[in-house]
Amino acid sequence: MIKNKKVKAIVCGLVLSLGATLFVGCGNKAVEENKNNKQGTEQTSDASKTASKIDEIKKAGKLVLGTCADYPPYEFQVMKDGKSQIVGFDIEIAKEIAKDLGVELEIKDMDFDGLIPSLKTGKVDLVISGMTPTAERKKEIDFSKIYYKAVQSVIVRDEDKAKFNTIESLSPVKIGAQTSSIQEKIAKEQIKAAKVTSLGKVTELVLSLKTKKVDAIVVEYPVAKAYVEKEKDIVLSDVKVEDPDGGSAIGIEKGNTDLVEAVDKTIDRLVSEDKINKFVADANAIEQ
Repeated sequence: MIKNKKVKAIVCGLVLSLGATLFVGCGNKAVEENKNNKQGTEQTSDASKTASKIDEIKKAGKLVLGTCADYPPYEFQVMKDGKSQIVGFDIEIAKEIAKDLGVELEIKDMDFDGLIPSLKTGKVDLVISGMTPTAERKKEIDFSKIYYKAVQSVIVRDEDKAKFNTIESLSPVKIGAQTSSIQEKIAKEQIKAAKVTSLGKVTELVLSLKTKKVDAIVVEYPVAKAYVEKEKDIVLSDVKVEDPDGGSAIGIEKGNTDLVEAVDKTIDRLVSEDKINKFVADANAIEQ
Protein backbone atom coordinates (compact mmCIF):
# COMPACT_ATOMS: atom_id res chain seq x y z
CA MET A 1 0.00 0.00 0.00
CA ILE A 2 2.79 2.40 0.85
CA LYS A 3 4.53 1.52 -2.40
CA ASN A 4 1.37 2.10 -4.41
CA LYS A 5 0.86 5.47 -2.72
CA LYS A 6 4.41 6.43 -3.62
CA VAL A 7 3.85 5.36 -7.25
CA LYS A 8 0.63 7.39 -7.38
CA ALA A 9 2.40 10.38 -5.93
CA ILE A 10 5.16 10.12 -8.51
CA VAL A 11 2.63 9.74 -11.35
CA CYS A 12 0.61 12.70 -10.12
CA GLY A 13 3.78 14.77 -9.85
CA LEU A 14 4.74 13.91 -13.41
CA VAL A 15 1.26 14.80 -14.66
CA LEU A 16 1.32 18.14 -12.83
CA SER A 17 4.82 18.87 -14.10
CA LEU A 18 3.84 17.98 -17.66
CA GLY A 19 0.68 20.07 -17.38
CA ALA A 20 2.64 23.05 -16.12
CA THR A 21 5.13 22.62 -18.96
CA LEU A 22 2.31 22.42 -21.51
CA PHE A 23 0.64 25.46 -19.95
CA VAL A 24 3.83 27.50 -20.03
CA GLY A 25 4.52 26.33 -23.58
CA CYS A 26 1.04 27.26 -24.71
CA GLY A 27 1.30 30.54 -22.84
CA ASN A 28 4.58 31.39 -24.57
CA LYS A 29 3.08 30.46 -27.93
CA ALA A 30 0.06 32.67 -27.28
CA VAL A 31 2.27 35.57 -26.26
CA GLU A 32 4.40 35.05 -29.36
CA GLU A 33 1.32 34.92 -31.60
CA ASN A 34 -0.08 38.08 -30.00
CA LYS A 35 3.28 39.79 -30.48
CA ASN A 36 3.40 38.74 -34.13
CA ASN A 37 -0.20 39.80 -34.67
CA LYS A 38 0.53 43.19 -33.08
CA GLN A 39 3.62 43.69 -35.23
CA GLY A 40 1.64 42.69 -38.33
CA THR A 41 -1.11 45.14 -37.41
CA GLU A 42 1.42 47.93 -36.85
CA GLN A 43 3.12 47.20 -40.18
CA THR A 44 -0.25 47.17 -41.96
CA SER A 45 -1.18 50.42 -40.22
CA ASP A 46 2.12 52.05 -41.25
CA ALA A 47 1.70 50.86 -44.83
CA SER A 48 -1.85 52.23 -44.91
CA LYS A 49 -0.66 55.56 -43.53
CA THR A 50 2.07 55.79 -46.17
CA ALA A 51 -0.34 55.13 -49.01
CA SER A 52 -3.36 56.92 -47.55
CA LYS A 53 -2.92 60.40 -49.07
CA ILE A 54 -2.65 59.29 -52.68
CA ASP A 55 -5.45 56.76 -52.09
CA GLU A 56 -7.56 59.57 -50.65
CA ILE A 57 -6.86 61.82 -53.65
CA LYS A 58 -7.65 59.05 -56.15
CA LYS A 59 -10.82 58.13 -54.30
CA ALA A 60 -11.94 61.78 -54.42
CA GLY A 61 -11.00 61.92 -58.09
CA LYS A 62 -9.37 65.31 -57.69
CA LEU A 63 -6.20 67.01 -56.48
CA VAL A 64 -6.99 70.17 -54.50
CA LEU A 65 -4.41 72.91 -55.02
CA GLY A 66 -3.97 75.92 -52.77
CA THR A 67 -2.45 79.04 -54.36
CA CYS A 68 -2.38 82.83 -54.20
CA ALA A 69 -3.25 83.88 -57.72
CA ASP A 70 -1.76 87.36 -57.91
CA TYR A 71 1.82 86.37 -58.64
CA PRO A 72 2.48 86.43 -62.40
CA PRO A 73 3.94 84.50 -64.10
CA TYR A 74 3.62 81.88 -61.33
CA GLU A 75 -0.17 82.16 -60.89
CA PHE A 76 -2.55 84.95 -61.83
CA GLN A 77 -6.08 85.58 -63.09
CA VAL A 78 -7.15 86.41 -66.62
CA MET A 79 -10.51 86.87 -68.30
CA LYS A 80 -11.30 84.28 -70.95
CA ASP A 81 -14.66 84.04 -72.69
CA GLY A 82 -16.09 86.38 -70.08
CA LYS A 83 -14.91 84.21 -67.17
CA SER A 84 -12.03 84.62 -64.75
CA GLN A 85 -9.46 81.85 -64.96
CA ILE A 86 -6.31 81.15 -62.94
CA VAL A 87 -3.29 80.57 -65.14
CA GLY A 88 0.51 80.58 -64.80
CA PHE A 89 3.41 78.16 -64.86
CA ASP A 90 2.72 76.92 -61.31
CA ILE A 91 -0.76 75.97 -62.49
CA GLU A 92 0.65 74.05 -65.45
CA ILE A 93 2.92 72.10 -63.08
CA ALA A 94 -0.10 71.31 -60.88
CA LYS A 95 -2.01 70.06 -63.94
CA GLU A 96 0.86 67.71 -64.73
CA ILE A 97 0.90 66.34 -61.16
CA ALA A 98 -2.86 65.74 -61.34
CA LYS A 99 -2.47 64.05 -64.72
CA ASP A 100 0.23 61.71 -63.40
CA LEU A 101 -2.06 60.80 -60.48
CA GLY A 102 -4.95 60.21 -62.87
CA VAL A 103 -7.28 62.82 -61.30
CA GLU A 104 -8.75 66.25 -62.00
CA LEU A 105 -7.28 69.48 -60.63
CA GLU A 106 -9.29 71.78 -58.36
CA ILE A 107 -7.83 75.22 -57.55
CA LYS A 108 -8.49 77.19 -54.37
CA ASP A 109 -7.33 80.82 -54.41
CA MET A 110 -6.44 82.47 -51.09
CA ASP A 111 -4.05 84.91 -49.43
CA PHE A 112 -0.47 83.69 -49.26
CA ASP A 113 -0.42 83.54 -45.46
CA GLY A 114 -3.43 81.22 -45.53
CA LEU A 115 -1.74 78.53 -47.62
CA ILE A 116 0.13 76.61 -44.92
CA PRO A 117 -2.79 76.67 -42.43
CA SER A 118 -5.11 75.36 -45.19
CA LEU A 119 -2.63 72.58 -45.94
CA LYS A 120 -2.26 71.62 -42.28
CA THR A 121 -6.04 71.47 -41.77
CA GLY A 122 -6.61 69.33 -44.86
CA LYS A 123 -8.47 71.94 -46.90
CA VAL A 124 -5.98 71.48 -49.75
CA ASP A 125 -3.73 68.58 -50.80
CA LEU A 126 -0.72 70.69 -51.74
CA VAL A 127 0.31 74.31 -52.20
CA ILE A 128 2.11 75.77 -55.21
CA SER A 129 2.64 79.50 -55.06
CA GLY A 130 6.29 80.35 -55.68
CA MET A 131 6.93 79.24 -52.11
CA THR A 132 10.49 79.05 -50.79
CA PRO A 133 11.20 76.06 -48.49
CA THR A 134 12.68 77.97 -45.56
CA ALA A 135 13.79 76.30 -42.34
CA GLU A 136 10.81 77.83 -40.52
CA ARG A 137 8.33 76.44 -43.04
CA LYS A 138 9.96 73.01 -43.00
CA LYS A 139 9.04 72.76 -39.33
CA GLU A 140 5.37 72.96 -40.32
CA ILE A 141 5.13 71.17 -43.67
CA ASP A 142 7.13 68.98 -46.06
CA PHE A 143 8.41 70.14 -49.44
CA SER A 144 9.15 68.71 -52.84
CA LYS A 145 12.50 69.29 -54.48
CA ILE A 146 13.13 72.77 -55.95
CA TYR A 147 11.38 73.17 -59.28
CA TYR A 148 12.36 76.77 -60.14
CA LYS A 149 14.97 79.29 -59.04
CA ALA A 150 14.54 83.04 -59.43
CA VAL A 151 16.41 86.09 -58.15
CA GLN A 152 14.76 88.71 -55.94
CA SER A 153 14.04 92.24 -57.14
CA VAL A 154 12.97 95.61 -55.77
CA ILE A 155 10.32 97.77 -57.45
CA VAL A 156 10.24 101.54 -56.89
CA ARG A 157 8.40 104.48 -58.36
CA ASP A 158 10.00 105.78 -61.55
CA GLU A 159 10.65 109.15 -59.92
CA ASP A 160 12.62 107.46 -57.11
CA LYS A 161 14.84 105.14 -59.13
CA ALA A 162 17.95 107.31 -58.76
CA LYS A 163 17.28 107.85 -55.05
CA PHE A 164 16.80 104.20 -54.10
CA ASN A 165 19.67 102.37 -55.80
CA THR A 166 21.38 100.60 -52.88
CA ILE A 167 20.28 98.52 -49.92
CA GLU A 168 21.56 101.27 -47.62
CA SER A 169 19.32 103.83 -49.31
CA LEU A 170 16.28 101.62 -48.63
CA SER A 171 16.96 100.99 -44.94
CA PRO A 172 15.43 104.29 -43.62
CA VAL A 173 12.21 104.01 -45.68
CA LYS A 174 9.00 101.95 -45.83
CA ILE A 175 9.28 98.62 -47.66
CA GLY A 176 6.35 96.45 -48.75
CA ALA A 177 6.38 92.66 -48.98
CA GLN A 178 3.92 89.79 -49.10
CA THR A 179 2.87 88.47 -45.69
CA SER A 180 4.80 85.36 -44.55
CA SER A 181 6.94 85.41 -47.71
CA ILE A 182 10.70 85.12 -48.17
CA GLN A 183 10.56 88.74 -49.42
CA GLU A 184 9.20 89.84 -46.05
CA LYS A 185 12.21 88.17 -44.42
CA ILE A 186 14.59 89.92 -46.85
CA ALA A 187 12.99 93.31 -46.13
CA LYS A 188 13.39 92.80 -42.38
CA GLU A 189 16.74 91.04 -42.14
CA GLN A 190 18.73 91.98 -45.25
CA ILE A 191 17.47 95.46 -46.09
CA LYS A 192 16.67 96.16 -42.42
CA ALA A 193 13.94 98.55 -43.41
CA ALA A 194 12.77 101.14 -40.91
CA LYS A 195 9.23 99.88 -41.46
CA VAL A 196 7.95 96.79 -43.29
CA THR A 197 4.37 96.78 -44.52
CA SER A 198 3.14 93.22 -45.04
CA LEU A 199 0.10 92.61 -47.23
CA GLY A 200 -1.65 89.46 -48.43
CA LYS A 201 -1.48 90.08 -52.18
CA VAL A 202 1.11 91.55 -54.55
CA THR A 203 -1.61 93.61 -56.24
CA GLU A 204 -2.13 95.37 -52.90
CA LEU A 205 1.61 96.00 -52.61
CA VAL A 206 1.77 97.55 -56.09
CA LEU A 207 -1.18 99.81 -55.26
CA SER A 208 0.51 100.85 -51.99
CA LEU A 209 3.65 101.72 -53.94
CA LYS A 210 1.78 103.75 -56.54
CA THR A 211 -0.16 105.64 -53.85
CA LYS A 212 3.05 106.32 -51.86
CA LYS A 213 2.08 104.29 -48.80
CA VAL A 214 5.38 102.43 -49.20
CA ASP A 215 8.58 103.51 -50.97
CA ALA A 216 9.59 100.15 -52.46
CA ILE A 217 8.41 96.55 -52.63
CA VAL A 218 10.39 93.30 -52.75
CA VAL A 219 9.24 90.54 -55.14
CA GLU A 220 10.80 87.82 -57.28
CA TYR A 221 12.21 88.99 -60.62
CA PRO A 222 9.66 87.26 -62.91
CA VAL A 223 6.84 88.81 -60.88
CA ALA A 224 8.51 92.23 -60.80
CA LYS A 225 9.07 92.12 -64.55
CA ALA A 226 5.41 91.28 -65.19
CA TYR A 227 4.15 94.18 -63.06
CA VAL A 228 6.51 96.88 -64.33
CA GLU A 229 5.59 95.97 -67.91
CA LYS A 230 1.91 96.26 -67.08
CA GLU A 231 1.83 99.23 -64.70
CA LYS A 232 2.90 102.81 -65.40
CA ASP A 233 5.18 104.87 -63.15
CA ILE A 234 6.91 101.90 -61.48
CA VAL A 235 10.29 100.44 -62.44
CA LEU A 236 12.87 97.86 -61.39
CA SER A 237 15.44 99.26 -58.98
CA ASP A 238 19.18 98.65 -59.39
CA VAL A 239 19.27 97.28 -55.85
CA LYS A 240 20.66 93.74 -55.66
CA VAL A 241 19.27 91.48 -52.95
CA GLU A 242 20.24 87.91 -52.17
CA ASP A 243 17.91 84.98 -51.63
CA PRO A 244 19.50 82.94 -48.80
CA ASP A 245 17.11 80.01 -49.22
CA GLY A 246 16.72 80.09 -52.98
CA GLY A 247 14.12 78.52 -55.23
CA SER A 248 10.48 77.49 -55.18
CA ALA A 249 9.12 74.14 -54.02
CA ILE A 250 5.73 72.49 -53.56
CA GLY A 251 4.30 72.31 -50.03
CA ILE A 252 2.77 69.05 -48.77
CA GLU A 253 1.32 68.15 -45.37
CA LYS A 254 3.85 66.45 -43.09
CA GLY A 255 3.99 62.64 -43.15
CA ASN A 256 2.64 62.21 -46.70
CA THR A 257 5.88 60.78 -48.10
CA ASP A 258 4.07 58.98 -50.91
CA LEU A 259 2.73 62.28 -52.27
CA VAL A 260 6.14 63.96 -51.93
CA GLU A 261 7.70 61.12 -53.94
CA ALA A 262 4.96 61.32 -56.59
CA VAL A 263 5.37 65.10 -56.92
CA ASP A 264 9.17 64.79 -57.15
CA LYS A 265 8.73 62.20 -59.90
CA THR A 266 6.56 64.61 -61.90
CA ILE A 267 9.10 67.43 -61.39
CA ASP A 268 11.91 65.16 -62.62
CA ARG A 269 9.91 64.33 -65.73
CA LEU A 270 9.10 67.97 -66.47
CA VAL A 271 12.74 69.00 -66.02
CA SER A 272 13.98 66.19 -68.30
CA GLU A 273 11.44 67.24 -70.94
CA ASP A 274 12.37 70.95 -70.47
CA LYS A 275 8.70 71.72 -69.94
CA ILE A 276 9.08 74.03 -66.92
CA ASN A 277 11.06 76.57 -68.97
CA LYS A 278 8.35 76.35 -71.63
CA PHE A 279 5.64 76.90 -69.01
CA VAL A 280 7.50 80.00 -67.75
CA ALA A 281 7.83 81.41 -71.27
CA ASP A 282 4.17 80.71 -72.07
CA ALA A 283 3.00 82.33 -68.82
CA ASN A 284 5.07 85.46 -69.51
CA ALA A 285 3.45 85.71 -72.94
CA ILE A 286 -0.12 85.73 -71.59
CA GLU A 287 -1.88 89.06 -71.86
CA GLN A 288 -3.13 90.16 -68.42
